[in-house]
Amino acid sequence: MTECRFIITPRYDRSVTHHAANKAARRIGRSLALVLPVVLVMSGTLAVARVPWAADPSESQLLTASAEKSSTRQGAPAAPEDVLQERLITELQAKDPGVALTSLQREMQRRPSLAEHCTSIAKALGRAAVKKYGAVHRAQGFSRPVCDTSFATGVAQMR
Repeated sequence: MTECRFIITPRYDRSVTHHAANKAARRIGRSLALVLPVVLVMSGTLAVARVPWAADPSESQLLTASAEKSSTRQGAPAAPEDVLQERLITELQAKDPGVALTSLQREMQRRPSLAEHCTSIAKALGRAAVKKYGAVHRAQGFSRPVCDTSFATGVAQMR
């Protein structure tokens, strides 16, 4: 009787290893395909839940009423949103747009009644950043998702 030996050639060995690697890659891909959308949806939901989107209706009406009164009188104090915008533009010019955007975000959390003015303030900060740096691409580097990316919109308006 002759003895039969199984000889594993390098070619056979390579195909087994390649098959195992493909199997592992498919398993990882399937896991990511199932888990990644869930993680993205949950992180987006949590991010949206933490933003003070709407002010209390009574606060909004009070702000509107006070803004109308101040516009009719001569020498009346400026509206709160105008004061905030001027302060943030001054801060942007003294430091950098990142500091001003952080201050804007904090102010929106502290005073939700000003939330309706957030986009216009952020756009004004974007335009002021372009004026400060003299280049859109330098100002765009400070962009972040404060007030629904209005800063980036303000920067883009200066092109």
